[in-house]
Amino acid sequence: MASDPHAGTIYYGRFSDGKTASSYDVDIKLGAAGVEISRQGQSHIIIWPYPALSTAEPLTQFAIDALLTSTTMPGATLFAAEGVFARRLAERATHLTAKAQRWRSARPWVAGTLGVLALFAAMSWFDLSPSHAIATHLPDSARIKMGREAIRSMAGEYKTCTDPAGLAALDKLMAKLGQAAAVERPFKVTVVDWGLVNAFAVPGEQIITTRAILEKAANADEFAGIVAHEMGHGIEMHPETGLVRAIGFSAGLQLMMGGQGSALANLGLLMAQLSYSRDAEREADGHALSILKAAGIAPQGFAGFFKRMKKEESAADDS
Repeated sequence: MASDPHAGTIYYGRFSDGKTASSYDVDIKLGAAGVEISRQGQSHIIIWPYPALSTAEPLTQFAIDALLTSTTMPGATLFAAEGVFARRLAERATHLTAKAQRWRSARPWVAGTLGVLALFAAMSWFDLSPSHAIATHLPDSARIKMGREAIRSMAGEYKTCTDPAGLAALDKLMAKLGQAAAVERPFKVTVVDWGLVNAFAVPGEQIITTRAILEKAANADEFAGIVAHEMGHGIEMHPETGLVRAIGFSAGLQLMMGGQGSALANLGLLMAQLSYSRDAEREADGHALSILKAAGIAPQGFAGFFKRMKKEESAADDS
């Protein structure tokens, strides 16, 4: 039997254990029994057996990434940002392929949608992401509702900022950044009294920031950089794309066609666990720097904040 020429190849991924809102870089391999996951710089290996795997969307020969879960670790997610990994995974876990999923479905949820099939064919031909294509065609009303539901379910137990002076200062900053970004619809920021050091872009030009990240920001320029970075994710529709990928094609198409149903359930949990690829983070950084420059805000604060956070995370990992 010929040896596998790709055995031992290391791919890049982002892993979330489902127990916290954080995620981290991992090395992933296609092992003999399953997907092997190891945190970069560490020797411990997690193995997700191939039969236990599920994917947010079917794997095809044109796949550009894969979002995986495993019945062996409920709630955990693995995002593999490389298409070659997804395509080679399909050879080992055939139940994740589009053909296998169609075979298991007794009847499609929508029939006769030749336009949708043509759209998928075009996306496959041009090697585009189906999730992103669906996200860009979502009605504004659906995107806004998705964002509001994500904020409600993520931070519903926490108080939101109602201080008039603070809200006025935030509105002034967002007006300045929105004008610099030349966006059609202004971004809205919700600040919640939450001890988690994080900020999230959610669908519909909406951002949620926490009290803790406000406290971590050393000055106004750093906070402006944080918000501009999240605006970059929103401009590229990364939140919509990630959520469509997470909830699956059927729910995504349902939203694209104006439906609602159960597709909006648990969006906050999905949003908190969502990880972006390196390319997506670079795109958000690029927008952030352009926005800050156009707004006349020094980019040093933006760079300094994330360097400081990365240093603190490394120190915490080593402790």
